[in-house]
Amino acid sequence: MKRPMVTIDGNEAAAYTAYHVNEVISIYPITPSSTMGELSDQWASEGEPNIWGTVPNVTEMQSEGGASGAIHGSLQRGALTTTFTASQGLLLMIPNMYKIAGELTSTVFHVSARSLATHALSIFGDQTDIMAVRSTGFALLASNSVQEVMDLSLIAQTSTLKSRVPFLHFFDGFRTSAETSKVERLTLEDLKQMIDEELVRKHRARALSPDNPIIRGTSHNPDTYFQAREKVNPYYDACPDLVQEAMDKFAKIVGRQYKLFQYEGASDAERIIIIMGSGAETVEETVNHLNKTGEKVGVLKVRLFRPFSLKHFISVLPPSVKRIAVLDRSKEPGALGEPLYLDVVSAISSAFSNGMLKMDTMPNIVGGIYGLSSKEFKPSMVKAIFEELKKDNPKNRFTVGINDDVTNKSLDYDPNFFVEPKNRTRAVFFGLGADGTVSANKSSIKIIGEETTNYAQGYFYYDSKKAGSLTISHLRFGPDPIRSPYLIDRANFVACHQYSFLNKYDMLNIAEENSIFLLNSPYPKEQVWDHLPRTVQQEIIDKKIRFYTIDAYDIAKEIGLGVRINTIMQTCFFALSNVIPKDEAIKSIKKFTEKTYGRKGEKILKMNYEAIDKAIDNLYEVKVPEKASSGFDLKDPIPEEAPDYVRTAISKMISYKGDELPVSVFPDDGTYPTGTTKWEKRNISLEVPVWDPEICIQCGRCAFVCPHAVIRAKVYPKNALKNAPVSFKHAESKFSQFKDYLYTVQASPEDCTGCTLCYETCPSKNKTDPKLKAINMKFKDPILDVEKENWNFFESLPYIERGKLNVSTVKDIQLLEPLFEFSGACAGCGQTPYVKLMTQLFGDRAVIANATGCSSIYGGNLPTTPYTKNKDGRGPTWSNSLFEDTAEFGLGMRLALDKQKEYAMELIEKLKNDLGKELVFELKNANQDSEAGINKQREMVKLLKAKLKSIQSSEAKNLISLADSLVKKSVWILGGDGWAYDIGYGGLDHIFALGKNVNILVLDTEVYSNTGGQMSKSTPLGAVAKFAMGGKSTPKKDLAMMAMSYGNIYVAKVAFGANNAQTVKAFLEAEAYEGTSIIIAYAHCINQGYDLKHGPEQQKLAVQSGYWPLLRYNPNLELEGKNPLQLDSGKPSIPLEKFVYNETRFKILLRSKPEVAKMLLEKAQKDIVKRWNFYKYWSDMPVYKEDER
Repeated sequence: MKRPMVTIDGNEAAAYTAYHVNEVISIYPITPSSTMGELSDQWASEGEPNIWGTVPNVTEMQSEGGASGAIHGSLQRGALTTTFTASQGLLLMIPNMYKIAGELTSTVFHVSARSLATHALSIFGDQTDIMAVRSTGFALLASNSVQEVMDLSLIAQTSTLKSRVPFLHFFDGFRTSAETSKVERLTLEDLKQMIDEELVRKHRARALSPDNPIIRGTSHNPDTYFQAREKVNPYYDACPDLVQEAMDKFAKIVGRQYKLFQYEGASDAERIIIIMGSGAETVEETVNHLNKTGEKVGVLKVRLFRPFSLKHFISVLPPSVKRIAVLDRSKEPGALGEPLYLDVVSAISSAFSNGMLKMDTMPNIVGGIYGLSSKEFKPSMVKAIFEELKKDNPKNRFTVGINDDVTNKSLDYDPNFFVEPKNRTRAVFFGLGADGTVSANKSSIKIIGEETTNYAQGYFYYDSKKAGSLTISHLRFGPDPIRSPYLIDRANFVACHQYSFLNKYDMLNIAEENSIFLLNSPYPKEQVWDHLPRTVQQEIIDKKIRFYTIDAYDIAKEIGLGVRINTIMQTCFFALSNVIPKDEAIKSIKKFTEKTYGRKGEKILKMNYEAIDKAIDNLYEVKVPEKASSGFDLKDPIPEEAPDYVRTAISKMISYKGDELPVSVFPDDGTYPTGTTKWEKRNISLEVPVWDPEICIQCGRCAFVCPHAVIRAKVYPKNALKNAPVSFKHAESKFSQFKDYLYTVQASPEDCTGCTLCYETCPSKNKTDPKLKAINMKFKDPILDVEKENWNFFESLPYIERGKLNVSTVKDIQLLEPLFEFSGACAGCGQTPYVKLMTQLFGDRAVIANATGCSSIYGGNLPTTPYTKNKDGRGPTWSNSLFEDTAEFGLGMRLALDKQKEYAMELIEKLKNDLGKELVFELKNANQDSEAGINKQREMVKLLKAKLKSIQSSEAKNLISLADSLVKKSVWILGGDGWAYDIGYGGLDHIFALGKNVNILVLDTEVYSNTGGQMSKSTPLGAVAKFAMGGKSTPKKDLAMMAMSYGNIYVAKVAFGANNAQTVKAFLEAEAYEGTSIIIAYAHCINQGYDLKHGPEQQKLAVQSGYWPLLRYNPNLELEGKNPLQLDSGKPSIPLEKFVYNETRFKILLRSKPEVAKMLLEKAQKDIVKRWNFYKYWSDMPVYKEDER
């Protein structure tokens, strides 16, 4: 049978099989597995049936724990049920996994294996999560490639039905889950042939049913538990043979033969590597290369890790083997070795001792660790392992791919070792997160894979910031199957989609001789050579590189595509690579463009068609001179004045050379300095804001709205301009308390992301040219050096004393120093202005517990961190625990602070005679309700420490260690709606019930922003999101109303774009409230589907439509005889559609299912009126008074 060849990634391969052989799918988003759930939800919304002709029920739960509970329940009712997860999500499923396995329930969990959060969180791939569940009783089946993912998903389903042992089918996160590859798609007939209908009926027959009642899940006592537990042994003993039978059956149907343990290499190999996962592909590719040169080496690929079958393992072990390296993609501190290594040692020693292994001497077995958190694993490293095995005493528990200069366990390797064939095209593209480069390259791989006979592979490297950072796309294609699951380090096509990157990264160091270099440049072909760094020029000359240029941004701007240059650059790639004839390539690009953008409307589709046509006409080859002539070179990634650690360690990370850092550079426990973003200077914007002092009214809105704290304002004495640059702008201060001062607004040009929010928000217009305002966007390159000088001088000016400011006004807040700056958030981010405001008001005493999500990634993601310190060395201190436990994590901080203060007070009482009555009185009776009171207490603590140093007692030493707890600290619990409304709500609700003094800031984007836009309970009625592709049919959860029902919680709903003064008031009141406070902040987001420069305007429309009522609920008002609920916005004044149909998330449904969209809009409009009337009724209610009893 001829099966279709498709170009898909590992997640889609798993989802395709799982979706079609299951009836119920319970999901929850977590990177990198979310795509499997998204596709399942999409197919279900489109009515795609499974192999039985029915559409599976796909349901998103509130957490992975909830998903596994739903799976358990569904299985108990006899439905074929599956899920997809990874990492911490898998760990949350462990309790139910033990139950499911203990009850011998057939199911398959599909896991894109990922690092666990230890000293740090990582969204990237290894097998640590898999090893954490190896004792649950689930069979563990590993896939090494995208094709295997599709195939083994089916084999796992067949095996679980036959064996009754539940299966966990896993593959490496990112490296396999996100690798796009050309594979053979199984047909539905293949799936049907592999699934035994009688076994399906037996699975159903074991279901709980009142028509045939049984009891399952009983409680046992010591007299029976042990024996009953052993009753499962025969099922696990039989399982490996049943899996091999399923593999053999698959081979007869499809033609691909799999083994539980598959050996490849020389039959008389003396050195072999044992491994599972995508690394096995790299080892096999290297083994084939080495054996052609006369080596005798091999690889044993482990597929079924649990149950571990001794007989199957020993049967494929070459009898000639003398030395074995077992590679684990996990680390188990404190163990004698990693899990696969220990199993292999145990298996071989057991087989040797019982005579199963026919050898005179037992092989020398060593273990090694590789590839943690998607660390590269290349043929050069495989060769190094084989070289190590030549030694009489090879290292045990070695590492490869890193430089371990602490315990000296790492192996050296030759990075120049290369095994790829010459007839393969290897292309590398450097782009900016959210500029469309990755999506265009995914499309290119599909075009090559599906429109030609070539095999194709695509892998997309980006850090966890995702938007606003460097993305590197690695594309391979050629006539033979591709088994190279690692990054390209020798490219014959290199493209730079962002001109500014050329000054920072030596991207041509990977270019081969006679390769092609494509540059998106704002300079015409006649001038572009002179704007290249000298190193780049020399590489082009030395390597005889053909150099092409295009101004894609100019074309995109002219057409109306903004910064989305993907279609233009994709067209250029096909025009230059010649993989497909140009006319055919353009036809294919347009076909895939229609598939991608068709649902977004005719206008957007036509714009992309125009971009394709114009790309060819504006693509030019640059004549390369004989000599390099540039007067400048690649920039040092870090300024000379940066601290030592920043220059030695962080600079390497910024330059994408973090792989070169040795172990000794890193902290022992994951503790890093704050305030390092100021040294990164990403330079990603084309245009930057420039201030016009003549028009400015000094309102401070530009500084308030700036998501990255790039724009700032200061007032200062006139004599401070003594050493100012000639270009430094200023105006007379319009502040009543600073009449004789000067005022300046200045932007940091190298930190700006070019979002234009400052320009859009500015209320001051130039009367002679209404397009001009007090802030205007200008092309950066010609003014960069001048603006850098202006910024550096501006930074030298001191911030005004806080005591002289009225921090309840936006006008004065602009003069406060932000202690959150230059984050990696998306350009135009709607979350970060709130975080920045919190640090301006309370940052010098803030203790932050941050939920995993967008705010933890832009807030605490290496290489640099945006939380910073003031001149006194104070600033926010920050930590991230997990996703689900943030409320509890923050509460723990509050409990510790309260106890430490209490103990400090007890010690003060004990030492009162030594400290003096006056100091003790001041410390105990300090009023810290104001800045002045807090500063006074700091001075008192300073005096206390000085006195304690002269007191030689353990109490005095203990008090010194606790003294700072006497100064008021502000605990802030930060997170998004995915945390607050869903996975963390249980903990949040408990915090409400306790009423402790913590402040909660919910950054509500109405989707899981960080994992790609999945539905949360905050997602509005009628919106389309991942996991709600048919439009959400239920209303948004009203978190504010739920919190207010407690009566003792301060609650606010804010939207800075609608009313920034109300936002400020809410923050001040919340922090001042002696109890639990929660601020629910409307945060526009790229996932909502519009240009974020309109974010504040959309916030305004959300409020005007009544969708997002502004409110404050302050329990303290009740003590004054007032209603605690204050509505800060008026009655809905515009219809809901005026707000929602500016956003793609609503418009998509209008186009795809207009009847449904209309029905949901009407339902949403009624819901808004209903909620508004309820809030209004509540706010008008008379307050109960004691004398009215």
